Amino acid sequence: MGTSLQTVDALAPGQNLAAYMQTVNGIAVLTADEEKQLAEDLYYNDDLEAARRLVMSHLRFVVHIAKSYAGYGLNQGDLIQEGNVGLMKAVKRFNPEKGVRLVSFAVHWIKAEIHEFILRNWRIVKVATTKAQRKLFFNLRGQKKKLAWLTNEEANAVAKDLNVEVKHVHEMEGRLAAFDAAFDAGTDDDDDTAYQAPSNYLEDKRYDPSVMLETADWRENSVNGLELAMNELDDRSRDILQQRWLSEEKSTLHELADKYGVSAERIRQLEKNAMQKVKASMEA
Repeated sequence: MGTSLQTVDALAPGQNLAAYMQTVNGIAVLTADEEKQLAEDLYYNDDLEAARRLVMSHLRFVVHIAKSYAGYGLNQGDLIQEGNVGLMKAVKRFNPEKGVRLVSFAVHWIKAEIHEFILRNWRIVKVATTKAQRKLFFNLRGQKKKLAWLTNEEANAVAKDLNVEVKHVHEMEGRLAAFDAAFDAGTDDDDDTAYQAPSNYLEDKRYDPSVMLETADWRENSVNGLELAMNELDDRSRDILQQRWLSEEKSTLHELADKYGVSAERIRQLEKNAMQKVKASMEA
C-alpha cells in the first residue's frame, strides 16, 4: 500500500525537504473509484478521515506545482506549505457530483495560495496589487525572449497577448528589474558607500529631538513676542488686528468701520499702521 499516512505527520517541508518529498511520493495514488468514495464520505457525512486521505494522496501533486515556481528565489519548503493550504481548501470545497477529478479542481486553489505567498514575500515592497499587475508578474518573464529591455514592438505584443495596457507592461518590467535595498548602511560599508543608504536621505527630520526643541522654542518666542507687541498698541488698533486676523470669525473692513464710526479706508490705514508697529516690535 506504500508509505503509511501517519508518517507524514512528523514531517514538514521546511524541516527536511528531501525526506518530505520521499515520504509523499511513497503515498499511494487513489484510483478514481477510491477518490469518489472518499469525496462522497466527506461531502455528505463530514468524514474528516476521508478528507485527510484525500489531502495526503495529493501532496505529491503540490510538490510538482511548487517546483515550477523555483525561479522566484523563495524557499521551496515555504512554497509547498502554501500549496498544501490551497489543497486543503480545495478538498473542503470539492463536490464529487461535478464529475471531475480532485486534481483538476485543486490546481486553481494550490496555485492561488502560492501566488499570494510569492506576491507577499518576493519583495519588501509589494510588486503587484492590481489585476493587470498580477497577471503581468506571473507571465512577463515567460513572454520576454531575452534579458534586455523590451522594445516598443515587443511590449505591444505582450500587452495584446495578455490583454493589458502597454504602460502596465513597461511599469511591471521596471518593477521586476528593481531590487530591495537595506534602509541602513551595512556594517561592512565604507565611508564612500555608506552615505548611499536610504536612512541618510529618507529620514523624517520632523521628529529629530533637536529640531522639535528648536521649533518649540521658536513658537514660544513668537507667541510671547506677538503678545508684547500687541500690548504696545492702543485699544482700537489692537482690537482691529484681533478682529481682522486673530478671531475665528474675522470682521470685514466695513463692519469695523461701522463699529468705530469711520470709513473703511480709515480702518485699512489703522490696520496697516498697527501691523507695521507689531512687526517692528517683534524684530527689535
